[in-house]
Amino acid sequence: MAWIKTVAYEEADSKLKRLYDRVKGPDDNVDNIMMMHSLRPHSMEGHMAIYKYVLHHSGNTIPKWFLEVLGVWVSRLNDCDYCVEHHFAGLQRLLADEPRGLAIRAAIEARDPAQAPLDARQIAAMHYARALTRDPGGLQEDSVIALRDAGWSDGEILEINQVSAYFSYANRTVLGLGCSTKGDVLGLSPNNSADPDDWNHS
Repeated sequence: MAWIKTVAYEEADSKLKRLYDRVKGPDDNVDNIMMMHSLRPHSMEGHMAIYKYVLHHSGNTIPKWFLEVLGVWVSRLNDCDYCVEHHFAGLQRLLADEPRGLAIRAAIEARDPAQAPLDARQIAAMHYARALTRDPGGLQEDSVIALRDAGWSDGEILEINQVSAYFSYANRTVLGLGCSTKGDVLGLSPNNSADPDDWNHS
């Protein structure tokens, strides 16, 4: 499951188990990406807080399914199969349109957002996410101006930036420590957006 030691739910001490109880899904399942933090639980808390606030918070205005599109896109650009599979499953559940989701996935796999059944401003967001992932030092103010001209508000641009940046962090956590999907239930997420402190996966 990983290149470093991890602590299973059944073996966790009381402090770690309390944290696992906050992030677990059905049948006490803890996603492997969270279990990667088990030797330093404080880093799991930090990871979950930013994940919940960036992707699953009621203060966001961009539809969650499109934030998941950006997550799958960034993860594919980083060759992170773990996050691609987890978040594509979540994307399909949220979008509730399997053919469209598969077409989006095909465009992502082809590295060509223009092929996706998305509108022009969503494709502009994908271009920004690619630049942020591949060449962050090359971004200039005109990259943000292009998003604004495409119809995104500055608050929405911040959401696009934060989701794209978060997934590069998550991808590097997974890829750098050899995290696999073995034993995971794909597509679960902390869906109670109304309560930012509710981290349970469903």
